[in-house]
Amino acid sequence: MISPKEYLQKVLTFFQENRNPEIAEGQMSYMRNKFKFYGVKAPGWIVFSKEIMKSEDVFHNKKLKEFVRLCLKEEHREIHYFALQMVERTTKKEEENFIKFLEELIVTHSWWDTVDWITKMVGWHFMRFPKKVKLVTGKWLASKNIWLQRTAIIFQRYKNYPTNEKMMFDYILRMKDSKEFFIQKGAGWALREHSKTEPEAVIQFIKNNRLALLTKREGMKWMKKKGIL
Repeated sequence: MISPKEYLQKVLTFFQENRNPEIAEGQMSYMRNKFKFYGVKAPGWIVFSKEIMKSEDVFHNKKLKEFVRLCLKEEHREIHYFALQMVERTTKKEEENFIKFLEELIVTHSWWDTVDWITKMVGWHFMRFPKKVKLVTGKWLASKNIWLQRTAIIFQRYKNYPTNEKMMFDYILRMKDSKEFFIQKGAGWALREHSKTEPEAVIQFIKNNRLALLTKREGMKWMKKKGIL
């Protein structure tokens, strides 16, 4: 198999050859100019990523981390996305301590587009290693990093995750005074997803606790749409 540096060069060549400055300008504006873009739309780079990962395979363990870290040194957001595509392909096969690397990814070039993607992988990892959940997410919630806090609140929202309602409600209450948009929105998102299976529990939780208006609104959105409220 080629080296991480050689692999990255192939990835860079694809994006450089398919760049579109006009599209890139719109993408950068949408992301508040936090990152540079090549201007390659998702359908194009997703097809490319599947093809190259099929022909060149994917890295695991130390080489995976080396490759991803090389990608994250690049300025363009699509290269970060490509790195996460590979992590997504391998997460379910990685060892227990891989959660430390997922944490590293959460706090690197943090913004909602990558953090929420990584959060899905966090959920997969915790399904395999449930004994790690409270220790790790408790630490994240106590941190001053809003992206780790958001992840601790929303990681259970993904399909097939066995939601621990008590823990989710506790985490939301512990962060209820946060003024951060992404914390308030994340709490509401978690409640909204839980309301799809436990609407009465969510109704009572919102009714009995002082929550941010944004959290309440997001939490009740699905139930209002379905006429439950």
